[in-house]
Amino acid sequence: MSRSEIKDLKRAVVKIGTNVLTTPDNRLDTSLIEHLVEQICYLIKKMGKEIIIVTSGAISSGMQILGWKKKPKQINKLQAAASVGQSRLMRVYERVFREEGLNVGQILLTRDIFSIPERRKNVQKTLFTLLKYNIVPIINENDSVAVDEIKFGDNDTLSAFTTELVNADILILLSDVDGLYDRDPKLNKKIKMIYEVKKIGKKIIEIGEKGAPSDNGVGGMKTKIEAAKYVTEKGKCCIIANGKTPWILQRIFKGERIGTFFHPSGEEKDGVEK
Repeated sequence: MSRSEIKDLKRAVVKIGTNVLTTPDNRLDTSLIEHLVEQICYLIKKMGKEIIIVTSGAISSGMQILGWKKKPKQINKLQAAASVGQSRLMRVYERVFREEGLNVGQILLTRDIFSIPERRKNVQKTLFTLLKYNIVPIINENDSVAVDEIKFGDNDTLSAFTTELVNADILILLSDVDGLYDRDPKLNKKIKMIYEVKKIGKKIIEIGEKGAPSDNGVGGMKTKIEAAKYVTEKGKCCIIANGKTPWILQRIFKGERIGTFFHPSGEEKDGVEK
């Protein structure tokens, strides 16, 4: 599969990371959210795409409301921040989408839903019904109630599971980095962008493991590589790109050489293109 074929894909899961949605002081970046929503609405209205959003940002938003500058480690404080922040996050999404003429539906999930057939099927039916009625599903982990046994731990994993659940054609992981580099850009000056990954082998996994986790988010490049591996092994493609890049979603669907493109498994032999 080539990038030029992305424009023909119908259904996409778009995961928006915490560092994309929030400012350094944990405030929701409403202007950036407005721009992302504008792009998503264009894809839906003008290009006929079906978009499912997996959003982060609830805990960081809640931290700002509660006046916490550092992310707490105590589970009760994290859940309190998620509870406060999720409602604010959804209010922003609801307002911005409504201004663009679309409505949203919130779905909060825990990991056990995907392993219990009846619950999994119910969530799947709900998502398909929302899409049928032109409602944009917005998914997040239910951080306010989840415990270790039923937590995803990061929304990269949640977005990968969601991609399989709704049989999406592509998973787009929007982060605050341009894509996958051969070395951690936060620790090295001499780095090279990896634009295409034809197969996620040992070398790519090692690059992901050396990447540092994000400050206020949970995942890092490691979890993104794991998510990409999960969906590509299911025959889907994946892109890691910078959510702060203007018109990033349109540029992806136009087939521009932007971000790191992971081919579906089985297409090519092990290899990368820098």
